[in-house]
Amino acid sequence: MSTDTTASVSTHILDTSIGRPAEGVAITLAARSGFDAEWVALGGSATDADGRCKDLPAPPEGTTHVRLDFEVETYFSKKQAEAQQDAPRVRDSGAFFPEVAITFAVTPGEHYHVPLLLNPFGYSVYRGS
Repeated sequence: MSTDTTASVSTHILDTSIGRPAEGVAITLAARSGFDAEWVALGGSATDADGRCKDLPAPPEGTTHVRLDFEVETYFSKKQAEAQQDAPRVRDSGAFFPEVAITFAVTPGEHYHVPLLLNPFGYSVYRGS
């Protein structure tokens, strides 16, 4: 939850290759207080069955930039293994992008919902509501 002096962040992931939420994707959140400041890892979580990550830590007061790191390689490797149990292996890797890092600027008092639309060969993000 955001306050007058802090921002809040939430996210969810839709696997557009199957039209379903991406469950079990590990996400970490980092913050910094200025363009030249060091990133500070604040913690993380994983997406639930609805592809949502509802328990990300709140950025501390003074945060100007937030980074969400999505570990998608494990997710796609698992999906590929499930899909090819009875079929020959098609690719060597589960995803072209093994991880997705999204960095964005924040303003105190604002909430930032950043959905990730994901498939094995690309992704898109936007500021949601």
